[in-house]
Amino acid sequence: MTKTYTDADAALDGLLFDGMTIAAGGFGLCGIPELLIEALRRSGAKNLTVASNNCGVDGFGLGVLLNTRQISRMISSYVGENAEFMRQYLSGELELEFNPQGTLAERMRAGGAGIPGFYTATGVGTIVAEGKEHKEFNGRVHILETGIIADLSIVKAWKADPSGNLIFRKTARNFNVPAATCGKVCVAEVEEIVPLGSLDPDHIHLPGIYVNRIVSGVHEKRIEQLTVRPKEVA
Repeated sequence: MTKTYTDADAALDGLLFDGMTIAAGGFGLCGIPELLIEALRRSGAKNLTVASNNCGVDGFGLGVLLNTRQISRMISSYVGENAEFMRQYLSGELELEFNPQGTLAERMRAGGAGIPGFYTATGVGTIVAEGKEHKEFNGRVHILETGIIADLSIVKAWKADPSGNLIFRKTARNFNVPAATCGKVCVAEVEEIVPLGSLDPDHIHLPGIYVNRIVSGVHEKRIEQLTVRPKEVA
């Protein structure tokens, strides 16, 4: 059975429903599944819970789903760079579950590894710890965090083969690997699909066993904060 689909809409066909939970890879605008996000927008699926480090920027990345009011709840560690995110949260239109960055990554990894929960000292004594079980280990208080299991994972990789083995490029690896593993179904968009057997097994970051569907396409790769030096005058 082929894992390769013609476009992002086809890759998501039959997987989406209102009220679902989606784990999305990426960090800022680096390594985000921008084509699949646009396909989500076109689908009209609503009341979505999205677990992602952040929510893109205004008008790009996951930010487009805020503009269309398709996201009702975010599980995130960073909410900067997006004025609409801030506005919806402060006005009570968007539910937000804050997670320390490492905790969020580990919650995704744990969900993918079949681990229902883990204890961490991160967040003890803050609002993050409210309502959670506390337990002492080696004289230090820890809180119980639960693993995340999503209905769907959407990630962005550099290369894939037809079996779904993925290679991520440099920092675009970020949240993509744990996000991919914690979904009941994983769809990956990639820059290039190469022939089976052409990837060095030692270079594969995510085995194809985790990936159900793949799609290739052209990506914008927008820069979040463009900073350049003034042109030097000879």
